[in-house]
Amino acid sequence: MNRRIFGIETEYGIMSAGDGSAPVLDAEQSARLLFDPLVKMGRSTNVFWRNGGRLYLDVGAHPEFATAECDRVEDLLIQVRAGQELFAELATIANESLEGSGNKIHLFSTNEDAEGNSFGCHENYMLRRNRNFREVADALVSFFVTRQIVTGSGHIHREGKPRMGYSPRAMYMDDPISAATTSSRPIINTRDEPLADPGEYRRMHVIVGDTNVSESSTALKAVMSHLILSAVENGVRISDLALKDPMRVIREIDDQVGSNVTVELENGKTMTAVELQRELKRRALALVDVSDADELTLRMLDLWDRALDAVESGDFTGVETELDWAIKKRLFDRLVERLGTNLRDPRVLRLELAYHDITGDLQRRLEESGQMVRLTNPRDVEVGKVVPPKTTRAHIRGNVIAAAEDYRRDLAVDWLHLRLDDNRAPNVILSDPFAVSDEGADRILELMREQSTGVESFA
Repeated sequence: MNRRIFGIETEYGIMSAGDGSAPVLDAEQSARLLFDPLVKMGRSTNVFWRNGGRLYLDVGAHPEFATAECDRVEDLLIQVRAGQELFAELATIANESLEGSGNKIHLFSTNEDAEGNSFGCHENYMLRRNRNFREVADALVSFFVTRQIVTGSGHIHREGKPRMGYSPRAMYMDDPISAATTSSRPIINTRDEPLADPGEYRRMHVIVGDTNVSESSTALKAVMSHLILSAVENGVRISDLALKDPMRVIREIDDQVGSNVTVELENGKTMTAVELQRELKRRALALVDVSDADELTLRMLDLWDRALDAVESGDFTGVETELDWAIKKRLFDRLVERLGTNLRDPRVLRLELAYHDITGDLQRRLEESGQMVRLTNPRDVEVGKVVPPKTTRAHIRGNVIAAAEDYRRDLAVDWLHLRLDDNRAPNVILSDPFAVSDEGADRILELMREQSTGVESFA
């Protein structure tokens, strides 16, 4: 497959639970307390981290972690898990300061709250600027609309008859494609903000995906999208698979886990959601050589097939430790059977909340008991909290950030730029996302080392 940069932005829900002995903190108060250690370090609520990623407070008091640029799925998983653990550690510090107050802060890797508010998990994929992007985006909508039967995180519909749906994000989507960022939620955002050399690249910003707990679901989401995008870049034709009414279809598919609805295409033909996914994959593999793909990618391509087989057959046992919606369905079914109740029972809803609570331990217990497959190594994640991926420009950014922190120097950072508070330092622009070295960044490191040793440069 074509080499690609990708990343994931995860917005977390935040709340404070109280024991009734004191007023409960609202979301903004909880978020301020969460970020307090970073602010006290002389920084802010918008921080680029040593691992090349970014921790910040998004609109609506949502803590968010954006992974560094990755070109390997293994690195992406490590970055996502590292960001989750960094926020969990900040929550632990905040809760220590709240001890005795009756309040405890929780963070949730989910996409909706009980009040009907939605917050996202956005995927970013770098594309070569060699095709009309609108043509590409239009052709990809069918893929992203039907992808939820594989990678949806699962959720409980609270209106009407209680039932599980595939994707909590589906009902909040407004448009197939749009450049809007605040007035609507499109499946694909077309705002042209490449964060790289604009003559070479553009960034596809996907808003429709769920926040996944299972690492297999996260990996599969990236591998599926990477394959389809590689096929599009290689000239695959999928315009005949465009949906007649994608916004209606996305809700129809979500309505109930296990369903395999028939969808109408723009050309008048019909296919089931599974058939459409299979056809997209078949056409992609006809143009993209995966014979030299890494083991994880091949494993995810197999899981894609097994997921479609499960939906088509109604037998989910083959994926019930890997896909979020299948794992949650098994947990909910067992609890409902044991309690003799239904999905509207508050105890079931509490289980759903616990599934996404990164300040709790349900994910760890599920992984350790074999009920949820873990793909990352805990030691690698620990390293990934402070060490960036080695094969992208994140390597440059992370190393300079680490040095600035160690030498106590002020460094202005964003995805493209590095600027040291020294008039001898160059203004570094990292326009190549695949670069792993930069002369300007090396000069910044040299200046910081000189200051620490008292040696002046006469260069």
